[in-house]
Amino acid sequence: MNLKEAQKQISEIKARQMALDEKDIDTWHQYQKQIRKLEQETILTPWDHVELARRPDRPKAQDYIELLFDDFMELHGDRRSLDDPAMLAGIARFHGIPVTILAQSKGKTVEENLRQHFGMPQPEGYRKALRLVKQAEKFHRPVITFVDTPGAYPGKEAEEKGQAQAIAECLYTFSSIQTPVICFVLSEGGSGGALALSVADKIFMLEYAVYSVLSPEGFASILWKDGSRVKEACDVMKMTSADLLERKVIDAIVPEPFGGAATDIHGVAEKMDQMLRQALEETLHSKVRTLVDARYEKFRRLGDGAWKMSK
Repeated sequence: MNLKEAQKQISEIKARQMALDEKDIDTWHQYQKQIRKLEQETILTPWDHVELARRPDRPKAQDYIELLFDDFMELHGDRRSLDDPAMLAGIARFHGIPVTILAQSKGKTVEENLRQHFGMPQPEGYRKALRLVKQAEKFHRPVITFVDTPGAYPGKEAEEKGQAQAIAECLYTFSSIQTPVICFVLSEGGSGGALALSVADKIFMLEYAVYSVLSPEGFASILWKDGSRVKEACDVMKMTSADLLERKVIDAIVPEPFGGAATDIHGVAEKMDQMLRQALEETLHSKVRTLVDARYEKFRRLGDGAWKMSK
């Protein structure tokens, strides 16, 4: 059974549950068992993960920021040209610890998404991230990044303003910044646009998120000249959280309920809170030189697992 069929059946069962008499507890429990059985027996394909990651109602970075942090203060501008609304940045407190937050920000309405380029930052967005990560290093504030983008903005004006250079500077700077960096991949993590914020000491990925070198549509079009093979591309690309954990590209998976984080964002945020607290406890107590060296080695080894598995 595929995801859509399971979700349809679960919705029908829940509708019958709502129509039950309050005293009919036994039938209610039977329906709950049927729902759990459907959830356990449904095997999600990589394409199902892509569809879940792209759902319009999937929680955005700003939703998690509201739940995880206190006293968030947004900061604007790259101090060179413009402010990019696709890069949400600022400072906040996490259980009393001052932190810097960098998040690729998608909108919740069509108007917001058009203004924010559907979460695809431009060069000024990445330069804003650079400005704040250097500020974080100065005060030894941990940096928390949230990745949620199909890729950097591909428009002509972005290229003219130095998109590739801005991303390259992020990669260079994050690799050696002398303060902890913790990354969460929330939904889509695509291409260099995602990698720019994910050179981190710890990379956590939500269970139904995807993280890849490019979109499956782009992969199918470039390699096979056939965009209709998108589902096959998802299988080949190994872009799900389980695939990437097995290959040691990420450090841990944040569990999600069946159907995705939208069905229980508070439960997902609670798990993220626990993982972030543990990660900060580990990294903040490390010597700076040890932290930076370990980050360097982490990314030098990136891909070793995939290479060994392919041999």
